[in-house]
Amino acid sequence: QVLLVESGGGLVQAGGSLSLSCAASGRTFSSYAMGWFRQAPGKEREFVARISRSGVTTRYADSVKGRFIISRDNAKNTVYLRMSSLKPEDTAIYYCAADGTTFSETSYRTEAGYAYWGQGTQVTVSS
Repeated sequence: QVLLVESGGGLVQAGGSLSLSCAASGRTFSSYAMGWFRQAPGKEREFVARISRSGVTTRYADSVKGRFIISRDNAKNTVYLRMSSLKPEDTAIYYCAADGTTFSETSYRTEAGYAYWGQGTQVTVSS
Protein backbone atom coordinates (compact mmCIF):
# COMPACT_ATOMS: atom_id res chain seq x y z
CA GLN A 1 0.00 0.00 0.00
CA VAL A 2 1.30 3.43 -0.96
CA LEU A 3 -0.22 6.74 0.05
CA LEU A 4 0.60 9.60 -2.32
CA VAL A 5 0.18 13.30 -1.59
CA GLU A 6 0.83 15.94 -4.26
CA SER A 7 1.71 19.55 -3.59
CA GLY A 8 3.03 22.60 -5.38
CA GLY A 9 0.18 23.43 -7.69
CA GLY A 10 -1.00 26.97 -8.23
CA LEU A 11 -1.56 29.80 -10.67
CA VAL A 12 1.22 30.82 -13.04
CA GLN A 13 1.45 32.96 -16.14
CA ALA A 14 2.14 31.46 -19.52
CA GLY A 15 5.85 31.01 -20.03
CA GLY A 16 6.43 30.57 -16.34
CA SER A 17 7.58 27.60 -14.29
CA LEU A 18 6.19 25.52 -11.49
CA SER A 19 7.40 22.51 -9.55
CA LEU A 20 5.19 19.77 -8.21
CA SER A 21 6.07 17.28 -5.52
CA CYS A 22 4.54 13.96 -4.60
CA ALA A 23 5.37 12.50 -1.21
CA ALA A 24 4.88 8.77 -0.72
CA SER A 25 4.33 6.90 2.48
CA GLY A 26 5.93 3.60 3.33
CA ARG A 27 9.44 2.22 3.24
CA THR A 28 9.29 0.66 -0.22
CA PHE A 29 9.13 3.78 -2.38
CA SER A 30 12.12 2.68 -4.42
CA SER A 31 10.25 -0.44 -5.52
CA TYR A 32 7.72 1.65 -7.47
CA ALA A 33 8.03 3.33 -10.79
CA MET A 34 6.27 6.68 -10.59
CA GLY A 35 4.17 8.58 -13.04
CA TRP A 36 2.50 11.93 -13.44
CA PHE A 37 -0.85 12.30 -15.19
CA ARG A 38 -3.13 15.26 -15.70
CA GLN A 39 -6.79 15.88 -16.32
CA ALA A 40 -8.14 19.06 -17.85
CA PRO A 41 -11.80 20.04 -17.49
CA GLY A 42 -13.99 17.97 -19.75
CA LYS A 43 -11.11 15.77 -20.85
CA GLU A 44 -9.83 12.35 -19.97
CA ARG A 45 -6.85 11.87 -17.72
CA GLU A 46 -3.66 11.74 -19.77
CA PHE A 47 -0.12 10.56 -19.27
CA VAL A 48 2.53 13.21 -18.64
CA ALA A 49 5.72 11.51 -17.50
CA ARG A 50 7.16 8.41 -15.89
CA ILE A 51 10.36 7.62 -14.01
CA SER A 52 11.82 4.22 -13.28
CA ARG A 53 12.50 2.86 -9.81
CA SER A 54 16.12 3.90 -9.88
CA GLY A 55 15.43 7.20 -11.58
CA VAL A 56 17.66 6.34 -14.51
CA THR A 57 14.93 6.02 -17.14
CA THR A 58 12.33 8.69 -17.86
CA ARG A 59 9.55 8.92 -20.41
CA TYR A 60 7.40 11.86 -21.46
CA ALA A 61 4.32 12.66 -23.42
CA ASP A 62 5.17 14.45 -26.65
CA SER A 63 3.19 17.48 -25.48
CA VAL A 64 5.55 18.12 -22.56
CA LYS A 65 8.86 16.77 -23.86
CA GLY A 66 11.58 19.37 -23.53
CA ARG A 67 9.53 21.46 -21.09
CA PHE A 68 8.87 19.13 -18.15
CA ILE A 69 11.36 17.12 -16.12
CA ILE A 70 10.45 14.24 -13.83
CA SER A 71 12.85 13.26 -11.07
CA ARG A 72 12.82 11.42 -7.79
CA ASP A 73 14.64 11.25 -4.48
CA ASN A 74 14.26 7.77 -3.03
CA ALA A 75 15.81 8.86 0.26
CA LYS A 76 12.98 11.36 0.66
CA ASN A 77 10.24 9.16 -0.80
CA THR A 78 9.39 11.95 -3.21
CA VAL A 79 8.89 12.34 -6.93
CA TYR A 80 8.98 15.74 -8.62
CA LEU A 81 7.73 17.33 -11.79
CA ARG A 82 9.50 20.48 -12.89
CA MET A 83 7.38 22.33 -15.44
CA SER A 84 8.78 25.12 -17.56
CA SER A 85 7.57 27.21 -20.49
CA LEU A 86 4.06 26.57 -19.31
CA LYS A 87 1.15 27.04 -21.68
CA PRO A 88 -2.54 27.62 -20.99
CA GLU A 89 -3.20 24.13 -22.33
CA ASP A 90 -1.15 22.73 -19.44
CA THR A 91 -3.96 23.77 -17.11
CA ALA A 92 -5.22 20.66 -15.36
CA ILE A 93 -5.31 18.71 -12.16
CA TYR A 94 -2.02 16.87 -11.89
CA TYR A 95 -1.87 13.44 -10.29
CA CYS A 96 1.05 11.29 -9.29
CA ALA A 97 0.76 7.54 -9.43
CA ALA A 98 2.77 4.48 -8.42
CA ASP A 99 3.39 1.31 -10.38
CA GLY A 100 4.79 -1.69 -8.52
CA THR A 101 4.67 -4.10 -11.43
CA THR A 102 7.06 -5.00 -14.20
CA PHE A 103 7.39 -2.33 -16.87
CA SER A 104 4.98 -2.67 -19.75
CA GLU A 105 5.38 -0.74 -22.98
CA THR A 106 1.65 -1.10 -23.60
CA SER A 107 0.40 0.15 -20.23
CA TYR A 108 2.80 2.70 -18.81
CA ARG A 109 0.91 5.53 -20.48
CA THR A 110 -2.45 4.35 -19.20
CA GLU A 111 -4.23 4.73 -15.88
CA ALA A 112 -4.49 0.96 -15.66
CA GLY A 113 -0.71 0.76 -15.45
CA TYR A 114 -0.70 2.33 -11.98
CA ALA A 115 -2.20 0.91 -8.80
CA TYR A 116 -1.93 3.89 -6.47
CA TRP A 117 -2.95 7.49 -7.00
CA GLY A 118 -2.74 10.78 -5.20
CA GLN A 119 -5.61 13.21 -4.79
CA GLY A 120 -4.25 15.66 -7.33
CA THR A 121 -3.09 19.26 -7.32
CA GLN A 122 -4.47 22.04 -9.51
CA VAL A 123 -2.22 23.83 -11.97
CA THR A 124 -3.64 26.85 -13.76
CA VAL A 125 -1.73 28.67 -16.48
CA SER A 126 -3.07 32.07 -17.43
CA SER A 127 -2.53 33.57 -20.86
